[in-house]
Order: sequence, then structure tokens, then C-alpha cells
Amino acid sequence: MSMILSASVVRVRDGLPLSASTDYEQSTGMQECRKYFKMLSKKLSQLPDRCTLKTGQYNINFISSLGVSYMMLCTENYPSVLAFCFLDELQKEFITTYNMMKTNTAIRPYCFIEFDNFIQRTKQRYNNTRSLSTKMNLADMQTEIKLRPPYQISVSELGSPNGFAHVSVGEYKGTGKISAAPHQRLEPVTLPGIVSFVLSLLCGALNLIRGFHAIESLLQNEGEDFSYVIAFFLGTAACLYQCYLFVYYTGWRNAKSFLTFGLICLCNMYLYELRNLWQLFFHVTVGAFSTLQIRLRQPQGKSPDYNV
Repeated sequence: MSMILSASVVRVRDGLPLSASTDYEQSTGMQECRKYFKMLSKKLSQLPDRCTLKTGQYNINFISSLGVSYMMLCTENYPSVLAFCFLDELQKEFITTYNMMKTNTAIRPYCFIEFDNFIQRTKQRYNNTRSLSTKMNLADMQTEIKLRPPYQISVSELGSPNGFAHVSVGEYKGTGKISAAPHQRLEPVTLPGIVSFVLSLLCGALNLIRGFHAIESLLQNEGEDFSYVIAFFLGTAACLYQCYLFVYYTGWRNAKSFLTFGLICLCNMYLYELRNLWQLFFHVTVGAFSTLQIRLRQPQGKSPDYNV
């Protein structure tokens, strides 16, 4: 019998489970699929926004949008069109019920577990297709899937359920080559993000001005230390690079932002004799604030504006 067995809602950037159905079976096959669920959730940011993983007698389908992924497990003969219509319903309801700020700042796993009530009701409807109360335009979804089929993830790409291998996304079936993480769009800019961007530019400009003044002082007094000039210009470069990381997605983006913040701290420590405590506090605080905003602004999936 073809049916949906379970579903879950996961945050894309770190794989944090936000909600899930609570009716997992305890069969060996289902336990194996639960492991694949966890493995996939750790790599969602590196995968296209619509994917399918075939695992023998079960299929795992998911879609990602606005930093949240909606995953479901169904039997292998469950129609793909119904599977993605089901996921689309979960997506629309979740976006309507919870704002992006709540999902971005969530810390506890399953903090939206009450969403399981909607998952269960929707699952029951889709498991009894003859009595589907909602009239869905399946033709639109069929056309969407034909034009942009889900990326087929193979079990070999994931490796063993006990050890996660590297997932390489080379081609998106039906659309040719795709660009991976470096060309993903980021979530919409927030007001704190704009403030951090402007303050980083300001700190960079202040470092640049002080750097030119240090050069002038060096030319007038041969005994001046040239390393101060280097520290000012390194501080400028670090602030501007934080602005770049905030605007564009790159590989190892979070690690780069922390290293850049470390460079800002080192430069200000070296410039301790030339700056008062308030100036040092301002530059370090702006660096920390910008690092936080880079961390919060994560890649987003395809926006939910396609017709279903």
C-alpha cells in the first residue's frame, strides 16, 4: 500500500529539527531511514531545494525554502506529484504560522512540536487520496516536476548511515549543471544587518584614515613604527571583508567571519597605545556584531512562489 509514513521540519543551516510527526514505526527499514533523515539534514545547505532519496522500499523527499526544509518519508510507489504537493502544504502552513525570526533564533530541538497536529491531519488526507478534501491542481505540480525534476540523491553519495560521506551535487537532473553553495541567495537583509554593515564600513573608513595619518607621521619622523601602518590597513581590510561576507555567500563563510573578527581583535590589541578604551571597545563590538549578523544571515531555498 502506497502511503506517507512520516514527515519533519528542519532548519537548513544546522539541521536543527523544528517539528516532526510522532508515529515512527520500529521496523529495521524505518530505523535505517531515520538515520538517512539525520544524515541529509546535516547537508541541506549544500543540496538543491527539491530532492529525492530512494532507499529500497522507501523514498525520502524534501523541499527547502527560506532557511527551512520540509522532509517526508513514503513508500517507494507513492506518487511523486502527491509527495511534493504534501510538502508544499506543510511549507505554506509553517511559513504562515511561524515568522522567520522565530525559526532563525530557535535553540531547542522540536520547539515547534505543536505543528505535528497539522502534519498528522495533512498526512491522513494524503494517505486517503480518494477523500482528499482540498482540490489541488496536480497538473501544475506535474508540469513543475517535468520542467525541474527533483535532484536524485543516491545512497552511495551519503555513504554508510553510521558515517556520513561527502555529498557532491554535480548536476541537477533536467536543468544541467547547477552552482553549489557559493552562488546561493542569502536570506533577506534585516535592520540589524544593515546597521552592522554600515558600522563595519565606518570602522573600515576610520582605520583607513588613521593609516594614512600614520604614513604621514612616518614620513615626517623616521623613528615612527611602520607596523602601526600595517595594523591600521589590516583592520580596514578585515572590516571590508566582513561587509563582503555579509552580502555574498562563500564556502566556509562562518569560519571566515570568525577568523576576520579575530584579526580585528588582534589589530586593536596592537593599536592599544594609539587608541583609548572607548575606541577599542567600539571597534571590537562592531566586529562582534557584524560576525553575529553574518552567522544569522543564512542561504535560502527557492521562495514558495511557484504554482501548486
